[in-house]
Amino acid sequence: MPRRQLQKSDRIVIIGAGVFGLSTALHLALRGYKNVVVFDRHDYDVSQYDYRNGADSASADMNKIIRSAYGSAVEYQDLSKEAIEWWTAWNDEIKNAKDLPAGLSPSDRVYINNGTLAFTDKDELPTFELDTIRNMRAAGLGSTQLITTNPDDVTAADRRGWGYGIDPFRRKERRKANVGVLDTTGGVVVANKACRFALHKARTLGAKFVFDERAGAFESYWHDKDGKVVGVKTQDGQRHPADKVVMACGGWTPSLVPQLDGLCETTAGSVIMLKIPPESPLYDRFSPEKFPSWMWKLWDGAEGGLYGFPRDDRGWMKIGYRGTKYTNPQVQADGKVRSVPITRYSPGEKVTRIPQKAMQVFKRFLGEYLPELAEHGIGIELTRLCWYTDSFDNHYVVDDVPGQNAVMVATGGCGHAFKYLPNLGKWIVDIMEGVGAERTLVQRWRWRSLRADQTPFNVLMKGSDSPTAIKNVSWSKDADLRPGNGSRL
Repeated sequence: MPRRQLQKSDRIVIIGAGVFGLSTALHLALRGYKNVVVFDRHDYDVSQYDYRNGADSASADMNKIIRSAYGSAVEYQDLSKEAIEWWTAWNDEIKNAKDLPAGLSPSDRVYINNGTLAFTDKDELPTFELDTIRNMRAAGLGSTQLITTNPDDVTAADRRGWGYGIDPFRRKERRKANVGVLDTTGGVVVANKACRFALHKARTLGAKFVFDERAGAFESYWHDKDGKVVGVKTQDGQRHPADKVVMACGGWTPSLVPQLDGLCETTAGSVIMLKIPPESPLYDRFSPEKFPSWMWKLWDGAEGGLYGFPRDDRGWMKIGYRGTKYTNPQVQADGKVRSVPITRYSPGEKVTRIPQKAMQVFKRFLGEYLPELAEHGIGIELTRLCWYTDSFDNHYVVDDVPGQNAVMVATGGCGHAFKYLPNLGKWIVDIMEGVGAERTLVQRWRWRSLRADQTPFNVLMKGSDSPTAIKNVSWSKDADLRPGNGSRL
């Protein structure tokens, strides 16, 4: 079915105010679309996209990693370069703004360029990092990638002010191996502040937002007598006409759009948060000016897949784990089983802990790489399951739902989408308008099926009997939160 050409006066409804929905609304407004409305069941004006204030989407977070390092996937390398230009411009906007949303001041930064270290416990760099170095050099950006075991790069890092990022875990003084690459284009995005700024920009340009547990909650599509989608119904009983509906519901998208079966699934990563008091000597040690964001054994399966950050301005230090991805399979209205998010803020049954396997990986890492935390009595203050939408090939899905050219999805972030908050919507709106269809990313993000000869990057929909379904896992305990190394588990 051919895509209908959008008009600037069209009524466009977006379901979800996370990274995909926010960025789409912003870029529609930037292009002059006059009737854009975003619905979300959560009141982000109250929580300000802060997880500790009750916001449980993946976008509602302290911080996210910025990196240009993408191995052989040069299309995302290029997208990252574009995003960093936007992030830098946003910092300048905030610095010079006369009108900012609540909780933001001209001294705030949404992007902190303090580097991203990818490192391993192996003796040599993994293929992914080697591919990154080769492709960054081909793009004329080779000097941005500093190898921790290359004396010339170590000297260059010291000379250029990046010395803190070469060995932030003090492996040399502990006589331990330190094999990795510091991506000096990377760093940290302050996620909740970035979302609030994007929301403010979109509103200023005329986009409207409905945040309410009923009036903002998607109930169903609204069909005409011929079965065509002509809008949406929300849980307060209201109908909202739309020429285009964009389903951008983060981890809730696969259960709301069943056509995504086999293409996308909701999975959970595990997160711990530690609190470093201002009076601690570690407060300065882990400041963004002296400690990079980092990724450890990112593609090494269940015993790796960690990533982390410096402490934020309130002393919180976050570490995440995606080496094992968990699911919550539940029987849906059509009788099929799909994974749906469950958090500490879910109505009814809640989850406040993380799986024991994730905790074991965290504790072993802390004992080996950050023993000073336990030495100073700093334990884990908070745990979280963070729900993403994975696709089988780790690419996003931005396309019309088959057979419904009035409905499209913008989803499948696979844990690596937030860095594109400023520019992702530009690409989504291009796709809506039919612009640049020949580009590699546009092709990658089309609706697709797993081919018989294709090995999936993510194995999806393993069902209720999967050992990673949360009903089948062992959970961490209160004792695990106390300071100590992994050997005590």
